Amino acid sequence: MAVDTSSAAEAAAPTTRERILAEALNLFAQSGYGGASMRELARRVGIRESSLYNHFPGKAAILEAIVSEHGPASSASRLEEPRYKQLARQPAEFCRQFALDLVEQWSDPREHQFQKVITAERNRVPGIRAKFADHFYAREQSLMTDYFRGFALAGLISTTDPRETARLFAAGLIYIRLEHYVMGAVPSPRPKVIEAIDRYLAFFLSLIAAGQDADNKKRKPKGEMRGKAAPD
Repeated sequence: MAVDTSSAAEAAAPTTRERILAEALNLFAQSGYGGASMRELARRVGIRESSLYNHFPGKAAILEAIVSEHGPASSASRLEEPRYKQLARQPAEFCRQFALDLVEQWSDPREHQFQKVITAERNRVPGIRAKFADHFYAREQSLMTDYFRGFALAGLISTTDPRETARLFAAGLIYIRLEHYVMGAVPSPRPKVIEAIDRYLAFFLSLIAAGQDADNKKRKPKGEMRGKAAPD
């Protein structure tokens, strides 16, 4: 039976909106937001300049869409996927999956472009700084806190403050990124990054291991209960 490869190819092909955002990210990284023109963007996409406005009202809206779909926003979106929700009672597997997904994200050239753009433009374009902060500090942090709160309430980890536990988890990953992808002249080889991830996860998970409650019970302040989550 013949397979209709043309239909599959059409389904996999990026939409005009996706092509606009991809080319805009590349253009903003090369020329800066201020130096990029809608005319040049249209030329790169292969459409008329007027056609850009059928998808976005202006250049600022394009940058906002990029912020909404890359970086922290993509991490937050992953946390809402079924594959993560299935790990809601598996803290070790959850932490490792999140870390490995970040490695993939860090290795993506588009992520490097996004970080270059957002670092340069978030203080210059009205609304971009607020949108970036909303995705990074609010949505992603809230979702991550919910997972660690669930682990604590189920007695799977030991913590009196799920929010700070989530922040601690993220902070360690941020330092790994700085060490292996930002500070060096070239990114570290993937095996070296995975080794650093595994070492950090082993340490972090040992800190929040549920069995520690029994060992530390005598040293806990009165009123503090095992598995009880502190308010945010």
